[in-house]
Amino acid sequence: MTKTVTIDYLPESALRYQAGYAAVAIDVIRATTTAVTAVATSRRCFPVPDLESAHRMASVLGCALLAGEKDGEIPEGFDIDNSPAEMVACNHTSDPVVLLSSSGTRLICNGSQCDALYVACLRNYSATVRRLVDSSCERIAVLGAGSRDEFREEDQMACAWITEQLLDEGYEPATTSTRNLVRRWSGAKPTDFLHSRSVSFLRRTNKLHDLDFVLEHIDDLDTAYVLSCGEIVRASKAPFLAPAESDAGLEVAV
Repeated sequence: MTKTVTIDYLPESALRYQAGYAAVAIDVIRATTTAVTAVATSRRCFPVPDLESAHRMASVLGCALLAGEKDGEIPEGFDIDNSPAEMVACNHTSDPVVLLSSSGTRLICNGSQCDALYVACLRNYSATVRRLVDSSCERIAVLGAGSRDEFREEDQMACAWITEQLLDEGYEPATTSTRNLVRRWSGAKPTDFLHSRSVSFLRRTNKLHDLDFVLEHIDDLDTAYVLSCGEIVRASKAPFLAPAESDAGLEVAV
């Protein structure tokens, strides 16, 4: 059977790629960068799809760092923003992270029924490709979170870079749009997405420390991360290509 890879976007797209697929969730600005950074700094991280689930998860865990945003604003009672820079700076506690975002964490949770759901960003895109290739999965969906129904440039680039490496490993593009996105972003520099509306939002809201963080941490992690029982973990610590649990990971080992 021909091995194929598809690029798609928006949280709802994950529902199209379930049994028989390995999927990659990408939200460069900022949810998957925040999640990967949390786990890379030895925190547990639980993505949730909505505010109610965030408070419910925090209650299950007993103590938690509530991180995230809803419609660009930090919800009342949350500890920090959906911010990789703040995640690194928040070193006064080792509490597990409950992470909420407008698009990225919904994408992750919607992908919980895939054979495997990888969480990637510009920090670990090559490591994610290596894990996908080693898994020998025949159908892969590389999914950008999108924002306000747009496939933002930073996510296009990350999806295209992952897909280009998979094509080099013998995968075939499943759609014409997949092939075209790879061509568009092949050879691009990390700064080529700076005209994105996501970057404009960071500038407008004085959150350029997160843009700086993204640009200063390109492919610096040699680890793939997967969703396992509602928690984002290092791929080596999860069952190999085991289906992830649903219900936003509310049944967790604490």
